[in-house]
Amino acid sequence: MADITTDVASLQKTWRKNLEDLPATPEKIPAFFFGHGSPMLEFPASNDGGVAGLGSQFLHRWAGSAGPLAKFLKDFGPALLKKYQPKGIVVFSAHWETTTERLVTDYGDENPLLFDFYGFQPALYDLKFKSKGDSALSSRVVELYKEAGQHARLSPKTESRGSDGRGFSGPGLDHGVFIPFRIMFGDEFTDIPIVQVSIDSSLSPETHWALGTAVAKLREEGILVLSGGLAMHNLREMQSFAPQTAKPLQKEFDRAIVAAVSVVDVVERKKAMINLTKHSGFRACHPREDHFIPLYVAAGAGEGGDSKVIADIYGRETVAFGL
Repeated sequence: MADITTDVASLQKTWRKNLEDLPATPEKIPAFFFGHGSPMLEFPASNDGGVAGLGSQFLHRWAGSAGPLAKFLKDFGPALLKKYQPKGIVVFSAHWETTTERLVTDYGDENPLLFDFYGFQPALYDLKFKSKGDSALSSRVVELYKEAGQHARLSPKTESRGSDGRGFSGPGLDHGVFIPFRIMFGDEFTDIPIVQVSIDSSLSPETHWALGTAVAKLREEGILVLSGGLAMHNLREMQSFAPQTAKPLQKEFDRAIVAAVSVVDVVERKKAMINLTKHSGFRACHPREDHFIPLYVAAGAGEGGDSKVIADIYGRETVAFGL
């Protein structure tokens, strides 16, 4: 296994070249799994956000606003817009699960935000991200799922998605979407509609691969498909989030992800990726599968094409599928 790079300047040089080398194919846009980070991306660079128990200085440096993921997202968003000029964005997040039925946001002229995180500094609940939905795009997503024999329906603003850290329940894009999108696109992004789709509470790799395959046609219709999660998400062991403090088994699993998604043969790649959940280090990195499963949605949406690791950031890799 290759060593994990912790030098941010070196990582940035590599991901910028990888973004530059992405094919400019608006007629068939790649699908991406991306590290969506956490509210730590919005912590002031000078401190840890005032949240007790979040771990060492290494965690803040790696996961915070001055860390490599924050720097990558600032490059990632503009590169996607320049390369693909998308007509819309369909996004999946680790933070929205439904059982057997896909829900698709249909929020109209402005997408509300769901601050689905708790115990953070008050300023994080005042963050803004202004964006819009699109009923035609939402309906197209539902149509594709039904064509694939899957249950799906629209979810309007009148339907609550769940608990909100501000003290009430409501609809909205969750923090796995609006936190990274603020960094990628700015806090006002109204030119291109954004629609979010739920993942499945089965947390099955095969099920989520099929969720991606069902919407693969969107890539040929000018729609950017993004699926957000984390390669590392163990809140029981906060030291696991930074490569400087992670256990050897956790770093081994991180390298196994990179190896699996980099397999050239498409059949063998799928086999290697499905087998990741059986890796001896999987549970040390993911006590629950929710943040890992979005990887399979992106892979399914880009099935049959090449894949490439765009940003090899420990625990926060971004991978392109369908190249």
